[in-house]
Amino acid sequence: MADELANSYNPNDFEEEIYNNWQEKGYFNSEVNPAKKPYTIVIPPPNVTGMLHMGHVLNNTIQDILIRYHRMRGYETLWVPGTDHASIATEAKVAKMLADKGIDKFSIGREKFLEYAQDWKTKYGGIIISQLKRLGSSCDWRRERFTMDDGYYKAVIHAFVELYKKGLIYKGYRLVNWCPVSKSAISDEEVYYQEVEGKLWHFRYPITGTNEYLIVATTRPETMFGDTAVAVHPKDKRYRKYVGKTVTLPIVGREIPVIADDYVDMEFGTGVVKITPAHDPNDYEIGKKYNLEFINILNPDASLNDNVPEEFRGLDRFEAREATVEKLRALKCIEKIENYTHKVGYSERGHVPIEPYLSEQWFMKMGDLCKPATEAVKSEKIKFYPERWTKTYYHWMDNIRDWCISRQLWWGHRIPVWYCDECGAYDAHMEAPAKCPKCGGVKLRQDEDVLDTWASSWLWPFAVHQWPEMEENLKYYYPTDTLVTGPDIIFFWVARMIIAGIEFMGEIPFRQVYFTGIIRDEIGRKMSKSLGNSPDPLDVIREFGADSLRYTMMRLAPMGNDILYSNEKCEMGRNFGNKIWNSARFVFQNAEGVKRRKLTDVTLDVFDRWILSRVEKTAEKAREALDTYRFNDYTIALYDFLWGEFCDWYLEIAKVGLYQGAEGQKEAKVSVLFHVLDVSLRLLHPVMPHLTEKLYQALPEHEETIMRAPWPEAEQSRIDDTAENFSLFAQSVIYTVRNLRGENKIPPSANLKASVVVENIAYRPMLEEAAAVVKKLAKLEMLTVEAEHKKAGMEVSGSAAGLQVFLSLEGLVDVAKERERITQEIVKTQNFLEGTRKKLENEAFVSKAPPAVIRKEKDKIVYLENEIQKLTGALRDLG
Repeated sequence: MADELANSYNPNDFEEEIYNNWQEKGYFNSEVNPAKKPYTIVIPPPNVTGMLHMGHVLNNTIQDILIRYHRMRGYETLWVPGTDHASIATEAKVAKMLADKGIDKFSIGREKFLEYAQDWKTKYGGIIISQLKRLGSSCDWRRERFTMDDGYYKAVIHAFVELYKKGLIYKGYRLVNWCPVSKSAISDEEVYYQEVEGKLWHFRYPITGTNEYLIVATTRPETMFGDTAVAVHPKDKRYRKYVGKTVTLPIVGREIPVIADDYVDMEFGTGVVKITPAHDPNDYEIGKKYNLEFINILNPDASLNDNVPEEFRGLDRFEAREATVEKLRALKCIEKIENYTHKVGYSERGHVPIEPYLSEQWFMKMGDLCKPATEAVKSEKIKFYPERWTKTYYHWMDNIRDWCISRQLWWGHRIPVWYCDECGAYDAHMEAPAKCPKCGGVKLRQDEDVLDTWASSWLWPFAVHQWPEMEENLKYYYPTDTLVTGPDIIFFWVARMIIAGIEFMGEIPFRQVYFTGIIRDEIGRKMSKSLGNSPDPLDVIREFGADSLRYTMMRLAPMGNDILYSNEKCEMGRNFGNKIWNSARFVFQNAEGVKRRKLTDVTLDVFDRWILSRVEKTAEKAREALDTYRFNDYTIALYDFLWGEFCDWYLEIAKVGLYQGAEGQKEAKVSVLFHVLDVSLRLLHPVMPHLTEKLYQALPEHEETIMRAPWPEAEQSRIDDTAENFSLFAQSVIYTVRNLRGENKIPPSANLKASVVVENIAYRPMLEEAAAVVKKLAKLEMLTVEAEHKKAGMEVSGSAAGLQVFLSLEGLVDVAKERERITQEIVKTQNFLEGTRKKLENEAFVSKAPPAVIRKEKDKIVYLENEIQKLTGALRDLG
């Protein structure tokens, strides 16, 4: 036992070895078992080319805790791992890799590019999986899925074709968010906003046939080439006479109408706005409303196209902005230029400003699909933790727009629509048709676009199996139980998975959703590589161990709240692990040669009954916390019990029986120690799996692995409130003695005589019975239990609830010197008190000082008065 454990806790000595053994033995594997209830989690699939970061650590530790907890409770647990092909991110990395070699992706063509992409995936795709294993993740790795493997590809194509046949997928020209770097449409959720210090340009648009002009204000001068109207508010008296007339667009010379609409904000700029339907989402709606012309002025890379005057063609949009301003200055069309700070949307993938861009895309109708998904949350068939995220969910669902599901990329699920070049017909098919179903022509070509990545991962909870085939795994493991994810993808993924699950399976995809907080550094900044404040989790694991990182992360993570993290905080997890390691070694060392018996076969004293009662209540707290997703409460409950009660108190108490007791007492102590250690390790296992397995295997009796040991269910018969209350009382006696030692400068080596006055009659014989323990821990030579106390000689006293302690100082203290010391302390404290009172009597101070300062001074008076009272009592005790 003890000789199997090193003298010090070093997780790097055993964590990887233990994990590899778990894998080799197949302990993570799950099989359909009708005799057991399933508990299923599907991992939020990280990007295939991604690397482990602190967000992954938080998310996957929570999932692993839930899986290990339910595994121990007897569920057939399945945690399905996998990775996402991440169309935009992966294609960008592969394109950059090729560009660094001097290769343009368009020059090599689609097929060759996909070969490079597949090679990239093979080379880098497994890195994050191996990193998740180092964290201790107990996934069934045999079932690992990739969103572009053959089976999953078929599922995605099946879903598209089914929805297309239902009329829920259509093709149309719409204004989309366009990323000029990836040259693809992106979703609203893939746009982030930054404050930008720019300019607000005021331009003169001449009113046709007059010498008058309207002044428009814009932050994007280059878009004027796509203007097809200017608009004013219908109630704006300044411009009412111009409605119905036209202005001549400077530089271009095109006449465009002046229209009136409530959309215009009369207070912004001049109250006149240019309408560019092909390059602004609000203008797009105005354009449809008034049947305006839609003029696209941009190429896919955001350079200007042939719909602008020749001198601007081919210019980058920002170059064109400068050139447009200069041209307008030459034409004397600039009224003024103001500095202007505003928010600009950026592509999450390309990290450049997006462009609202009119293009032909594939869309999914979301209206009817959303209704049952909204109801599933409202009816609490699906519960959110924290519950506050339901409001965000409802807001998005209530204001949802059709989903742009096409992306202008090559890496991804190619849209399964084939066009006939002979008759112009097109249709969706599971596989390439041999000929056109309409005309019989054979000149067919597949759509060039791929599906939005989220249009594949929204099928994840059931497509990880063999759907659309309804095989036994799908029937048994679906729906899943808990989804653990970040609130930033509540729209990207959570809502869409609910929609897909109900649409394709007729059932919700999961029962609970736990939203994690955001990991921030100690000054509250979100962690990012650009800020340099995002540590490499593997470096942290190498320094502190995976269990220390896991425990620390959970300890810092109240439900759904953001986490202020620093590597130094992992010392908390490591110190806790070290405390448990050393306590286990103490138990093993002191159990040598002592027989371990059933608890029913030994005589238990009050402290044994106390610690057994406490471990049962801790088991109750742990289960309740995990059942309600309060992971930090779970870690705190275990810390308070193991460190504060078991290690700091019971181990010290047990030493008395182990070192001084008869054989029966030793057997009782060893039996209790092993029981509490066994239960504690099982309670702690979900969050610190490697450490608990290592120590569990050193127990004299154990299962093959702690992973399959039963979760400790609280035994009510061992709950003993009387023993708990008395033990707290006994600890108060010990604390009071220790405090008196410190207050009176009594050296720790001095063995004292103490008398304890006990108010509770029932505690008197109990304290006498426990005298050996109290004397040992309080370092007393003699302990007398009394109903009342008569002073005998020189003593000091202290009190706590229901007790008074009197310590004899005979022969320990020079009375004259101690009286002088206390008298001086009283004078010093009285002077402080007098000074504080005078400060509060000073009207000038009171009138100017903040309320908090006044309160602090008043609190100081109360404290000083109490100190004087204590010192006066100590002086009186000296006689």
